[in-house]
Amino acid sequence: MDHSFHNDLIVIDGLQYSNWNRDIFKQLHAGGVTMVHATIVYHEKTQETLKRVAEWNRLFESNADLIMPIRSAADIRLAKQIGKVGIMFGAQNCSPIEDDIGMIEVMRELNMMIMQLTYNNQSLLACGCYESEDSGVTRFGKQAIREMNRVGMVVDMSHSAERSTLEAIEISERPIVISHANPLSFHHAKRNKSDTVLKALGESGGLLGFSLYPFHLKNGPDCTLNDFCEMVARTADLMGVDHIGIGTDLCQEQPVSVLEWMRNGNWSKEMDYGEGSKSNADWPKPLSWFRDSRDFPHITYGLLEQGFSQDEVSKIMGLNWLNFLDSALQPIR
Repeated sequence: MDHSFHNDLIVIDGLQYSNWNRDIFKQLHAGGVTMVHATIVYHEKTQETLKRVAEWNRLFESNADLIMPIRSAADIRLAKQIGKVGIMFGAQNCSPIEDDIGMIEVMRELNMMIMQLTYNNQSLLACGCYESEDSGVTRFGKQAIREMNRVGMVVDMSHSAERSTLEAIEISERPIVISHANPLSFHHAKRNKSDTVLKALGESGGLLGFSLYPFHLKNGPDCTLNDFCEMVARTADLMGVDHIGIGTDLCQEQPVSVLEWMRNGNWSKEMDYGEGSKSNADWPKPLSWFRDSRDFPHITYGLLEQGFSQDEVSKIMGLNWLNFLDSALQPIR
């Protein structure tokens, strides 16, 4: 397959949580990825988050020929220009700020560009998608959103419950993201989003990153590329093609203990299976057409075959994320 069209694109992956090493960076480079939003925190508190940043500093130092830190949207364009993979920090929970609103600005100064208000549980800021009662955005959450807006940190509601997500869209003065999820109409999972949420997200100028995590897809690991691209096309009709992108949720080379850490943190003495089934107690089998980042061209050409124009594919594969971040990462002075 001729990859020349794909290789010219700015390709942005809206979320990965891999066991980062040089081989994975080489795969990102080989797949033509310009920038990846890397989760550096699940349940880590402030001091532990600082250690994650320090670990990444060492990775940047020892892999400087392949990767570079992203400190602004301009750095994404620079990464494309010089042929490196940009790494943008994000958190999948609000634990890095603990109960201190001042830590939002501190974390932003450490280049944490995106923060989820919740993981799967109720947090100090909002409600997660596994709680039976969705209490919405809390008093602290409302102030935290305002502060995130001020410092140019993106609000992410990927693991949040319906009411909380809709309230965050309403409260935030700047568009928000759902960096890695799929439409509930495509596959029923607590993490996937209703058409009500997706319409509100699109109308507010927000962005959805489609997840390639098999548990979020129809037929799991057997989901076909065609099915995935049909889902993208239907969502483009619902939200507008300017408000969709990719957020693979790729978790490479992670042991099962990391999956358990993601779900249990320090809060549960019992094994939490997320959707309530032991069938997803282990990592899922990968998709045949997306085993790792080297397979990004399959998505590009699958979308073209689905009937998207080259301009539309350019948007979905990265330009929508880039245009969003151009504005979203700018602090309000």
